[in-house]
Amino acid sequence: MRWSGQLVDARQEPRDGQLQLFDSTAVTRTFDTPEFRGTTFYEVKAKTVLNRVPGPSPMFSWTINPYRGCTHACVYCFARNSHTYLDLDPGHDFDSKIVVKVNAPQVLRRELTRPSWRREHVAMGTNVDCYQRAEGRYRLMPPIIEALAAAHTPLSILTKGTLILRDLPVLEQAARQVPVSVNFSIGSVDEQLWRTAEPGTPSPLRRLDAVNALHESGLGAGVLMAPILPYLTDTPSQLRTTVAAIAQAGARSITPLVLHLRPGARQWYTAWLTANHPDLVERYETLYRAGSHAPKQYQQRITTLVKQYAHEFGIGRDGDSGARRITPGTPTPASKPPAARRPAAIQPPLI
Repeated sequence: MRWSGQLVDARQEPRDGQLQLFDSTAVTRTFDTPEFRGTTFYEVKAKTVLNRVPGPSPMFSWTINPYRGCTHACVYCFARNSHTYLDLDPGHDFDSKIVVKVNAPQVLRRELTRPSWRREHVAMGTNVDCYQRAEGRYRLMPPIIEALAAAHTPLSILTKGTLILRDLPVLEQAARQVPVSVNFSIGSVDEQLWRTAEPGTPSPLRRLDAVNALHESGLGAGVLMAPILPYLTDTPSQLRTTVAAIAQAGARSITPLVLHLRPGARQWYTAWLTANHPDLVERYETLYRAGSHAPKQYQQRITTLVKQYAHEFGIGRDGDSGARRITPGTPTPASKPPAARRPAAIQPPLI
């Protein structure tokens, strides 16, 4: 298990009647501020930070996850079940008990100096969001980005967090050294649905503003249009409205992805569905009766519609690969006039 080096031996007696999840170097913190009220942070010392992605041909070879658990509290998050590896539940604990690898930048710098490091692409935000609210306090991402760039390692970030704009100068500097790709997750622009399904995230419109800011900087951003929620955000008119808003923000690419319900996430999402849309529970049981994924025919229909609307609104015409690299000696993107939109072809899902 990836976190076994930070877990206390199961034979150890619990202190004060509580199971001790981490070793003696871990620090438990709570902050009495509105944005963190009710949240517990476990500050741990990681032994490793670079995680190799298993499989014969993964879309990226390595990931970095400086946090475990996520205050975005997205009801559908596929990473929820990973919290059970820490004897925490995939529901409320996942939203409110956050593991922080406080030494992640230092460990990463050490790992990147190994002779065996081949400078392969490193992806961030593929498990939980590296720009969730905790990042505003811990500020782990700037030194992580700087370390990757200094080691000539291409990097990509997938996020719902507008906090990434804080690090725009760091990303621009990194793009002078290596290819840098940023993608936002925006499945819908339905504000009412957002408030219950993604209660801890910036609103979709704020995320679109961030996409536009990255577009105008010259660095650019793509959009993972995910998850598309069956019977809630999947009608042709809803899809067209969302694609139009993404295009208006200047996104360079769009990747549709239908909701998938892994164990842990499935139970939590079903509970949310029962409370908020009880009339859909039976339809979901039918749609997902074969497993975690919706039927391929359904997914293909959604993908076809999104491609059609992307073409209509000008996304997907010039084959832009997504990553940006700024040639040393050229003006920084922020000092140039807003870049013309360079929409890209619809790409394979990033997660």
